[in-house]
Amino acid sequence: MRAFPVRLPSGQRYWTVLNEDLQVVAVADGFLRHHRFGRDGAESTTKAYAHAIALFLRWCARTGRSWPAGVEQFALFMTWLAHAGSLASRAGAAGDGAVVLAGPGVMPARTPSRINGVLTAVRGMVVHAVAAGQAPPGLVALLYEVADDRDLPEAARGEDGRMAWRLRARHRLREPETAVDRASDAEIVALLRVCRSARDRLIVLLMARAGLRRGELCGLHRCDVHLLVDSRRLGCEVARAHLHVVRRDNSNGAWAKSRRQRTVPLDSLVVQAFDTYQFERMRVPRAGDSDFVFVNLFRGLIGAPMRPDAIGELLAAASRRAGLEVPIHPHQLRHAAGSNIADAGAGIDVVADLLGHTAVSSSRVYMHPDPSRLRAAVDAVPSPREQAGAGR
Repeated sequence: MRAFPVRLPSGQRYWTVLNEDLQVVAVADGFLRHHRFGRDGAESTTKAYAHAIALFLRWCARTGRSWPAGVEQFALFMTWLAHAGSLASRAGAAGDGAVVLAGPGVMPARTPSRINGVLTAVRGMVVHAVAAGQAPPGLVALLYEVADDRDLPEAARGEDGRMAWRLRARHRLREPETAVDRASDAEIVALLRVCRSARDRLIVLLMARAGLRRGELCGLHRCDVHLLVDSRRLGCEVARAHLHVVRRDNSNGAWAKSRRQRTVPLDSLVVQAFDTYQFERMRVPRAGDSDFVFVNLFRGLIGAPMRPDAIGELLAAASRRAGLEVPIHPHQLRHAAGSNIADAGAGIDVVADLLGHTAVSSSRVYMHPDPSRLRAAVDAVPSPREQAGAGR
């Protein structure tokens, strides 16, 4: 079993799963097509889901189970995921490389978050198969239980305050709370200092101060950016400088993750960087015809829109020039934006809207205060003697 990309005659792509005979696995393909086109999901999501489902089907085949029987033994699959390394879980593994050792002293092969991600994809396939009549309805009850919303954050509950019921996954590992992997302010400044063009500085600022994903960044069109104080003449009622994140099928493969269009305000630093970049871009004649904001100016096909992969390459090169021990990844800049917005006092609903999170709970990771704020809060508390004196 292996994940495989599919390109349709329209040019759209999604991922599916093939068996050992290179035949499409119908139950997986139906779910992945539904997620990509029926639910307007991102291609990258179907890719991750396809790899996860291939792992599950591979385990079922190697243990002599049909996939419905594998659902009945989901806990065993979790154990296999935790301890089956790449040699044991990859396609075509056999012999000693397929042996899985579990127990005290054996390091896990996958993190809890990775295992939970695989389980999410498999659960989605099972529910879709049941809805399509490809599997018995009883499988859903093996994967979910009915629960109330008391364990959800207050912002994620209903506005009327009444208790609501939902389906809760039966199989899920507890993920340890860790600090968000963000780029520090010093690292962001170091990157900006070594950027070799106005375009690259603008890219860093849009991710670090506006929280854009790399797909959203490379998918920006010039008509999405409004830098005027009043944009009503452009048909936009949003005041002051901002940009619109819009999902489109772009020629460079850039894709906005959220289906919902959102507006992101821009501060003066980003506006100035836009102005400088426009002058730089105007000096490249072949860049003038593209409606994309970010285009190749120095190498490759000049004037062509930048690919999302190029953003990672750009940051890796800048990290080396800045002398950073660990290269900065695009999502670390987005995490920095979310953390700084939360540290400035914004509520979780504001953070979720600015970053384009579908679920407010996805923004909870940014609500943990910065350690410096915790120290400042403790230092600001008067001593008992000072409090006693103030009481007199």
